[in-house]
Amino acid sequence: MTGRRGGLLGSVLLIVLVAVNLRPAISAVGPVLTEIQDAFHLSGTAAGALTTLPLVFFGSYGLLAPFLRRPPRSETLLVTAMGLLIVGLLLRLVDAPFPLFAGSLVAGIAISVGNIAMPAIIKRDHPDSITTVTAVYTLAVSGGASISSGLAVPIEDAFGSSWRLPLGLLAVPAAIAGLIWLPKAVRASRAARSAPSAPPSRAAAALVWRTGLAWQVTVFMGLQSLLAYVVLGWLPTICQDRGMSDTAAGYVLALTAAIQAVGSLGVPLLERRMRDQRPLVTLTCTLCVVGFAGVAWAPIATVWLWAVVLGVGQGLGFATALSFIGLRAHDAATAAQLSGMAQGVGYVIAALGPLVIGALHDATGGWTVPMIAVLGVCAALAVPGLPAGRNRTLGSPAPIPTPEVNAAN
Repeated sequence: MTGRRGGLLGSVLLIVLVAVNLRPAISAVGPVLTEIQDAFHLSGTAAGALTTLPLVFFGSYGLLAPFLRRPPRSETLLVTAMGLLIVGLLLRLVDAPFPLFAGSLVAGIAISVGNIAMPAIIKRDHPDSITTVTAVYTLAVSGGASISSGLAVPIEDAFGSSWRLPLGLLAVPAAIAGLIWLPKAVRASRAARSAPSAPPSRAAAALVWRTGLAWQVTVFMGLQSLLAYVVLGWLPTICQDRGMSDTAAGYVLALTAAIQAVGSLGVPLLERRMRDQRPLVTLTCTLCVVGFAGVAWAPIATVWLWAVVLGVGQGLGFATALSFIGLRAHDAATAAQLSGMAQGVGYVIAALGPLVIGALHDATGGWTVPMIAVLGVCAALAVPGLPAGRNRTLGSPAPIPTPEVNAAN
């Protein structure tokens, strides 16, 4: 039993090693963005593209995966993701605008590969504890983003350096993760060569892309990510327009991000007490509605409370969306295809959020109409989320017991 627990812990730690690298390439740019803008004489639009460009490509590999006859093993994908991430991070250090933007693009593609591969690994290696391991994974993703954004300027100040030092140091944990996963990738590649030929991935992709359940998971992923992008892009501006200082508005965003990490841990705790995930969807919708409404219209002195409510709701939503990928797929191969579809299409949907909200703000000159639209998206989460939350899998219409209950039995 001790050996089994040790193996489980080791496997989860390997997942965490990759997860903490899947957001810092983006989150660490914000605190030093003004310096980068000054160094390269970038316009505001060009500077904003440094953070939005990777986001647009978050699901790019997921859109490519269905066209691959035989996709690489998940371990190989993770090592490739870390290698590409290192290339992207180092490209941004070159003293020229083109490598700066090219590096951001490569980093976004690298993150998309890791995003797609990880749910399939969780489904394959932890079928009886999908929601628990997914919650740990999302905690690591959020934690990596929070830590990197918080340390960027202090590292710069401590060493009297430029923005290149904190951004360049991000390549170190990526290299460590890649090197630790490399032996597993080599073993998996050898095993794949000696194993019987697997069916082409296009057949599994066709099953997934034609199934209503897969589209419900995908739209839920996209809408909850859209709300997260709106928070990332516009929450500080909303607070500033309501009278907060720039520094305080930044802290509101940091608080929301930190609470999201904690909120994700609530998914496995709550799910054990539920027959399926529909109550989690309802709770996510409710908390997001209350949180956004409070931020927009409640007395500004109470914004910290609403930031916490919003963070919990978004943490639950993100962990639930990722859990759906494993819970709704009947095997690891299907999970890989569902992961590609849900994140590939989902992040395209999500990327529209900040643009539409910004356009509504420009058109109306205020935040009332944009925030009403945001509340509409919060309510719309229930449309795909409630049917996606039923206990069933792709190719299996009959209800199935939750993995957490199986583990308990």
